[in-house]
Amino acid sequence: MVTTAQAKNMRDKIDIEGTVERMEEPRTVNLRTGGTTRVCNAFLADSEGDIKIALWGDDIQKVKNGSKIAIKNGYTSTFKGEVSLGKGKYGELIVQEY
Repeated sequence: MVTTAQAKNMRDKIDIEGTVERMEEPRTVNLRTGGTTRVCNAFLADSEGDIKIALWGDDIQKVKNGSKIAIKNGYTSTFKGEVSLGKGKYGELIVQEY
């Protein structure tokens, strides 16, 4: 497992766990492949700080503020200078407590 501080400097194969501190309102986005889906920004916190995570589709309903979660095989991307963590196509979101 890595910390949020370490994850911000990694690109992929990120295994991390922490607590969801706050969630923004979900929004609908257009997909490159056509159609739409919902995405929600949340913030995952641990003893080192926090990192923004992008929750897509059905994953939004799996977590709430205060949920303890783990992301296996996640990746980061940078948009407008801000690092965001996602589970991606090959990653896994594990909710340890709901």
